[in-house]
Amino acid sequence: MTVIPTWQLRARFAAALSSMYGREVPAYATLVDVCEDINTAVVAGRDDAERLGDIGRVTAERHGAIRVGTPRELREVGTIFAGFGMHPVGFYDLRDAARSAVPVVSTAFRPIDADELARNPFRVFTSMLAVDDRRFFSEDLQSRLETFLGRRTLFGEELLTLAERAIAERGLPSAEADTFVHLATSAFELSSEPTDRAWYAELEQVSAVAADIGGVTRTHINHLTPRVLDIDELYTRMQRRGLKMIDQIQGPPRWTGPDVLLRQTSFRALAEPRKFRESNGEVVDGTLRVRFGEVESRGIALTPRGRERYDALMAETDAAARNGSSWQDAGRSVWDASDFPTTETGLEEEALAYFTYRVGDVHSPSGVADRDPAALVRSGTLVATPIVYEDFLPRSAAGIFQSNLSGNGTKDSTNTGADYTIDWFAGALGREVHTPEALYRAQQDASLRESLTQLGIEQGVNSR
Repeated sequence: MTVIPTWQLRARFAAALSSMYGREVPAYATLVDVCEDINTAVVAGRDDAERLGDIGRVTAERHGAIRVGTPRELREVGTIFAGFGMHPVGFYDLRDAARSAVPVVSTAFRPIDADELARNPFRVFTSMLAVDDRRFFSEDLQSRLETFLGRRTLFGEELLTLAERAIAERGLPSAEADTFVHLATSAFELSSEPTDRAWYAELEQVSAVAADIGGVTRTHINHLTPRVLDIDELYTRMQRRGLKMIDQIQGPPRWTGPDVLLRQTSFRALAEPRKFRESNGEVVDGTLRVRFGEVESRGIALTPRGRERYDALMAETDAAARNGSSWQDAGRSVWDASDFPTTETGLEEEALAYFTYRVGDVHSPSGVADRDPAALVRSGTLVATPIVYEDFLPRSAAGIFQSNLSGNGTKDSTNTGADYTIDWFAGALGREVHTPEALYRAQQDASLRESLTQLGIEQGVNSR
């Protein structure tokens, strides 16, 4: 009996979702084509183009985004993703990360082992509606919303059973694998069931995101994001093709130093045909703008010390942009004038970013006694390779959401917000929610220990 291992299930799932989404949103296919053209050109023209992932991985790489309404739905979708070897990483509270009303808390499901990421790094950014946050929902609206959400079923029993079997057996037999991927993909297709116009409109007054989650009977892929090696070039090319892009690229600016963390942009949500049910029961044609085409460019993962420097530079850029210059121009000026290292070597020496280590071709272990990674790298004893940032930024995620909303919604800041934490999220999921920094640090420390052992240096690792 042929068993399809977890990573192949994940690769099939990502490919099936990409094919489905391309049929639903044709502009997504254009986005993928442009990404592949740019990536091919960058790899041909730059020796370091594959420094943060080879072209095979980058070409296949996607992240999706979905939205659910309740802890039950969150727990069920966590089971499905676990069947594909995807685990919750990070806690993102978007409620205060944007000017507009985005009443959700989120995590990202992804592989957590380096070899699994290398095989297929599919991620799904998953948001849950904060229905008990009084800044957005009155007690009456919360009650009616919970009743609506409690009546719907997003994921069938067969799908959940197959997911649990895939978790237990770390894969599935061929026939069951085909069914699992098909059912999982179908669960995220756009529903053709008519939407109650009055109910949707009431939630849309609070937030377009709230309406997209709680105003419909099914969930769906909100966007599917390819990875590009030159996001600035992509932004320009997509505009030339007539697609309206959001106002700016989210994340750090393009500057003279290495790419760090994550840069994202998207074409604006397109008007898609939907069926609506009017108050008199009549079903009519209409449109909604909720799904958009996002693209990302990934950089080096920063340590907490590096993130502090990053946050300070972003705040300085915001202040500079308020003086009239574009955000990108202000950012480049601020970053280039800063003391933030302009080389990977500088990032490594100051412990601002995460790296893996391997023994160099020429080394002299007896000449290095302090086990300091930077000293070992300077001597040529170790070679440092940057770790790619696999996760997300709350400000950027909220910025993408906000840029694609038809309105700002409503938020009563005089009320107290509901208390959501990473521990609450883990309890709702019934699974550990990993912190990105802990995963990067563990990967870095494991590579350093292995290298020191090869060199005959048995002392402990200086964690950075």
